[in-house]
Amino acid sequence: MRSHLVVPLVTLAFLTAGCTSHVADTKQYSGFLGDYSQLKMAESASGKPTMRWISPDYHAAKYPNVIYTPIVYYPAAHPTQRISQQTLDAIRQYADQKLKDGITVHKNLVTQKGPNTMVVRAAITAVGSENEGVQFYEVVPVAAVIAGTMAATGHRTQNSTLYLEVEASDAQTGKPLIKVVRKAFGKTLPNNSSPITLNDLRPGIDEMVRDAVSFSAP
Repeated sequence: MRSHLVVPLVTLAFLTAGCTSHVADTKQYSGFLGDYSQLKMAESASGKPTMRWISPDYHAAKYPNVIYTPIVYYPAAHPTQRISQQTLDAIRQYADQKLKDGITVHKNLVTQKGPNTMVVRAAITAVGSENEGVQFYEVVPVAAVIAGTMAATGHRTQNSTLYLEVEASDAQTGKPLIKVVRKAFGKTLPNNSSPITLNDLRPGIDEMVRDAVSFSAP
């Protein structure tokens, strides 16, 4: 009577491995922000989950000026068979320009430290891909085994991903005001050998910037 409830262990393994996390795991924190202990789960303007912390001392009206620091890779990025140095450079340059332009929608860019000024720095901490999460129809044992086999043989579709860490601090005191860790999803990749391009990640970058522009705090 219980036979229809039995799912092979290999199927359970595939189901577990196939689940996609929509936020960065603590093991994926790069160290760029230093202290991550105060980060809490939050929701972006577009409804996407993100890890965020806002100092009680931060008030948007108090900081109309921003010193913008260009985005970097942290740690340093190295090309692979799937992503070239040219692509890494293009991704950084695109994300940097979009974020800089986004900040100017509500803030004034300045170059000198002074009162009522924040320093914004950001880092791309990872660019990569991961197997897409298990779909509802893959819960059927046979379908799950097939999906797992496809992933193991490199024929399963993947999500292109980009991780971004951002910090805003008081320009005079250096005291952190805002910290954000965001995992963005780009276009779907056909398999685990497909090259990753700027075009794949562009939608995820654009969405992150739109959320940054739409972000509001007291």
